[in-house]
Amino acid sequence: MKDLIQQLKNMNFNEYEAKAYISLVKLGTVSAYQVSKDSGVPRARIYEILDVLAEKGIVIKEEIDETMQYSPLPVDVFLQKVQSTWSQNFNDISKSLKEMESSENVPTNRVMTIKDQETIISYCQALLKKATKRIIISLWDDMYEVLKEDLEEAAKRVDIKGITINVENPISKLDTHRPTQYTQASTTEHWFILSIDAQEMIYGPSLESRNLAFYTDDPVHIYLLENYIWHDVLVNRIVKSSNEDFDQWISVERRMFFEN
Repeated sequence: MKDLIQQLKNMNFNEYEAKAYISLVKLGTVSAYQVSKDSGVPRARIYEILDVLAEKGIVIKEEIDETMQYSPLPVDVFLQKVQSTWSQNFNDISKSLKEMESSENVPTNRVMTIKDQETIISYCQALLKKATKRIIISLWDDMYEVLKEDLEEAAKRVDIKGITINVENPISKLDTHRPTQYTQASTTEHWFILSIDAQEMIYGPSLESRNLAFYTDDPVHIYLLENYIWHDVLVNRIVKSSNEDFDQWISVERRMFFEN
């Protein structure tokens, strides 16, 4: 119940309005007294609250048998009303902000730290929508699942190339990394990279371990990390096409390379 009240408050209800509407949904057509009793909204405030909801078109107010009765807007109608209002507000805000957004005084060749999981995911989704030429990725299964629908939608417009790790049936043109000790180890960090049109990039560690990522439009960063992905793709293709057991050799060589 608390979660539902908070969600309604996020939709511009105050606490009393949220509690009154929820009670009406449960009770149907009732008196203000019954709403007050069920919702916990003080009787001294309930008429005011119900009148506000009626003005918003969320509550229907009518006199039945010489008694004022209140009914909730049917849930389906309420949800449609909220969705329509939200969509219109979103479109209006989007248009206004984009008209105001300045392309001047925006630093270039920067690396910007992004925190908060929802913000990171929103950044990835927005960049995927911006792509007009190509997308290059390196994604583990956890991040791939989060962005799967956005990737599939982007693949209808542009080429998506790169490599996935532990992903079953990725979209076409993506290489699938062979299973190795490194990819199967529970301690391995699940880094992700999204490069958009060789102009913008977001990369970072697993969102499950750290809510942190980096955005850059610096061509040097983009060049190095795109080539890192290509190197990973190339090695993967060579090993897959060979009958020899390269993985053990690679594991030993890697350990020796990074030893102090």
